[in-house]
Amino acid sequence: MQEPDFWRHDGFFAQALQPLAWLYGAAGRLRWAMAKPWQASVPVICIGNLVAGGAGKTPTALAVGRALAQRGLAVHFLSRGHGGRLLGPTRVDSTLHGAADVGDEPLLLAAAAPAWIARDRIAGARAGIAAGAQVIVMDDGFQNPGLGKDLSLLVIDGAYGLGNGRVHPAGPLRETAALGLARADGVVVLQSGEASAPLPNFAEPPLTARLIPNDEALALRGCRAVAFAGIGRPERFFHTVRELGLELMGQQAFADHHPFREDEIWRLLEMAQGLDARLVTTAKDAVRLPLEARAMVTVIDVALIFDNPDDLGRLLDPIVRLAAS
Repeated sequence: MQEPDFWRHDGFFAQALQPLAWLYGAAGRLRWAMAKPWQASVPVICIGNLVAGGAGKTPTALAVGRALAQRGLAVHFLSRGHGGRLLGPTRVDSTLHGAADVGDEPLLLAAAAPAWIARDRIAGARAGIAAGAQVIVMDDGFQNPGLGKDLSLLVIDGAYGLGNGRVHPAGPLRETAALGLARADGVVVLQSGEASAPLPNFAEPPLTARLIPNDEALALRGCRAVAFAGIGRPERFFHTVRELGLELMGQQAFADHHPFREDEIWRLLEMAQGLDARLVTTAKDAVRLPLEARAMVTVIDVALIFDNPDDLGRLLDPIVRLAAS
């Protein structure tokens, strides 16, 4: 989905759609009021966001999973599998599944730890537990009341904030900021070096984190590049490319989870070759590339690093104790 421009700035269209936004918000509140969440036998951590599209949930889920694994816990990831055809519960296997089967983000999660996709998140959690999970880390699902959460973290892109602050379809919010923040146990603000957007007032200081390129990406400094991305906010990736010290000769933004066609990639490859440049993209986009094109596209991989890991550790301490009990 490509977000409309008016989601970033309040104006006529946002105000005209506000009655529908009230209905959307009321439906969400009713859903929560009627829900009876199922409580898993192991701790469940939810990494969510307030806006439609990407805010950095998957890198945050990977960082949280890595921190729990370092404490000796068997972490399993759980995702809805957006963009994939399988309903699940299915354990993701990169040798059997592609993005068209399970979605792009679960393939990234499965490279780090066992990952499950399930439209029915309770069924997905049950499958993970039966397979030996000591902790379930959900990538998304903050607005889904079916599965009980022991810890909920909201991720906010610091350069985008909450857009115009209105609920869908008048704005990008999945629910009002007040309701979402009240239900969250912590907030992670993802900083990228871009100009910061206005952020809501938080009851507690948020955790701050950054996406740090790996050594292979750092070695590209000084190269010429044509960049493309089909993520929630492609501008963040283009900023990363410039920050790496690459000479950005061209860029192409696609909608989030865009299924790349061969002709689109060949056109971009021809552009890059004509400019004597590398064609670069994100790890999330790379898993959606046609197989024949993957060797010709350079992946700029990043990892989320918390500015103060002790802040995350304090949030995870009760989860570790609960998993051990």
